[in-house]
Amino acid sequence: MSAAFGGRAALVTGAGRGIGRAVAIELATGGAQVALLARSLGQLDEVAEAVRAQGGTAVVLLADVGDPEAVAEAAARAEKELGPINILINNAAVVQPVGPTVTASPTAWASAFAVNVDAPFHFVQALLPSMLESGWGRIVSVSSGIAAHPGAMVGMNAYAATKAALEAHTLNLAAELAGTGITVNVYRPGSVDTAMQEWFRNQPPDEIGAALHEQFRVSHEQGTLITPAHSARSLIAHLVGKATGEIWTVDNA
Repeated sequence: MSAAFGGRAALVTGAGRGIGRAVAIELATGGAQVALLARSLGQLDEVAEAVRAQGGTAVVLLADVGDPEAVAEAAARAEKELGPINILINNAAVVQPVGPTVTASPTAWASAFAVNVDAPFHFVQALLPSMLESGWGRIVSVSSGIAAHPGAMVGMNAYAATKAALEAHTLNLAAELAGTGITVNVYRPGSVDTAMQEWFRNQPPDEIGAALHEQFRVSHEQGTLITPAHSARSLIAHLVGKATGEIWTVDNA
């Protein structure tokens, strides 16, 4: 695995913490140069230092993926610093708005689609030309199990809708790019012990819904959450192959 991605360059969104951080470090361990993108500079610098400490190359990209112009600028800088980007991990996501749909902010709803659905599309448009030119690429959209069971987590309407849309976009793109040497897949990372999980546990039950709050509290107390590193290793185990148009889960790596 140590040379699986030697000579490749990867861009990981949401790379400052959680799954994105772990995936970026795993890619670097596999020989890839990594462009780390998120909105928190301190977190990105820490990840970059971790990559460099093991002899890897990391570029920090501070950007809001909900802004199409920022996406274009970040993609251009990544390719300027590292050369053609061969691997794109669309991991950045937001969960808000959370709670009853009737009281959801239309602005927050639109922002959820901008980050969770539109941004992956914009990154694909920016980076796909160089992948097509080289005849090799790996694109992964990090989704959620909620896409398979949209009614399972009442109060997360926006998140369920955006992840379902992201999966449809990803699998259709895979069909479009079949035979080009570029694989496109969905990854459902499982229940991971991340800041998002902690955020839900810290919210007032009467604001996000008592049942939803209880789901996150119980999963944490029962010790069923996996680490970001565990989930990242599962994704990377799939990424080295040539499968395309699939929905990967942490359980079938």
